[in-house]
Amino acid sequence: MNRQLIVYLVSFAAFLGPFTQTIYAPILPEIQSDFRTSQFLVNLSISIFTIFLALMQMIYGPLTDTKGRRTVLLPGIALYVAASFGCAYSHSITQLLLFRMIQAIGIATGTIVATTVISDLFTGKSRGRAMGTFQMLMALGPVLGPVIGGFVGGKTGYHGVFLVLTATGLLMLVANASLLPETKPDSATDDRFQIRDFYSILTHKTGLPVILLGFVQYYTFYNFLVFLPDILTSHYNLRAEEKGIVFLPLSLFLVIGSYLGGRLQEKVEARKSLIVTSFLNVFATLMFILSAKISLASLIVNIALFGLFLGLSLPVQTTLLTEFFTRQRATAIGVYNFFRYMGMASGPFIGSYLYQLGHIPLLYGFAALVFFAVVLYTRRQLMSGHTLMASGRGETK
Repeated sequence: MNRQLIVYLVSFAAFLGPFTQTIYAPILPEIQSDFRTSQFLVNLSISIFTIFLALMQMIYGPLTDTKGRRTVLLPGIALYVAASFGCAYSHSITQLLLFRMIQAIGIATGTIVATTVISDLFTGKSRGRAMGTFQMLMALGPVLGPVIGGFVGGKTGYHGVFLVLTATGLLMLVANASLLPETKPDSATDDRFQIRDFYSILTHKTGLPVILLGFVQYYTFYNFLVFLPDILTSHYNLRAEEKGIVFLPLSLFLVIGSYLGGRLQEKVEARKSLIVTSFLNVFATLMFILSAKISLASLIVNIALFGLFLGLSLPVQTTLLTEFFTRQRATAIGVYNFFRYMGMASGPFIGSYLYQLGHIPLLYGFAALVFFAVVLYTRRQLMSGHTLMASGRGETK
């Protein structure tokens, strides 16, 4: 078994989730025109994908723990391929919304199965390194989506965008069916899932802080993704292609940070690494508030730093969860992913009101304040003396 190949195999399957989420964002106006529908319904096609991507985390987590990794992943990718093909040949916004929902239901298996398989195959420092590779590819998803979608959509319309997703999903299905073994340990639980499993994760001294941290990080991150274009237009009069270039440092340093974050765990204890990088994330957010209107260069530096510190902390979070919930790995990751996706969804929603009321200071000041409070809570919980005691490591079975 080539374990490194399997890391890339399952990570690319997970990559398809955030990649599909944003791939056709650049051609939303064209889709609205083609379907002769409202902007609200077209935007809903992205929101409904995110909502079902989040909800299915809570279902696939327990299923992956009890039924196995291949058993959950392969049907999920197959459903995604069929739904992507349906999206390509939708003739109304209603059909598109339906197939987008099914797309999300299918590909939601990716992140859960990927982190669980990595945890099955690796231990100790090697697990942190593998998680870094996984998070690096996940970070590329929302970044490459609009870039590729804009290029393909500009030449072939939305049909071509979804056909690209169909072909990519089919390739992933064949590759995983051929090369991915079942990695569920013989000692893993076959017990029926119980609601109290969620409760045990959400009340655990490691589970709750890490989950809250994932939520607030992605809430803040999506404030950058959604509102930065307007800031660049209103303060610096940048054209569309110039705004795309400004996003590159954020994207590049997020990927670099995710890669380095896995390796950082080999030198720095995981809890300390998570707390330090999270505090630095808050610092970068505050510096953005101060620098956004000073110069374009200072703005770019601070969004790049935010991406770097975010990337450094992500592999640590999944490593901690899979370390503490050895019998409920997929369930814990499912809960974690659910709250991360809720952070993605609530960032633009809450941020719209804050941005209208107080522009940059209120929007990012609120995010930094909540972020700081969560980091303080995380520090207190993770550094308590009995957090790392081997007994009671989040298990309920």
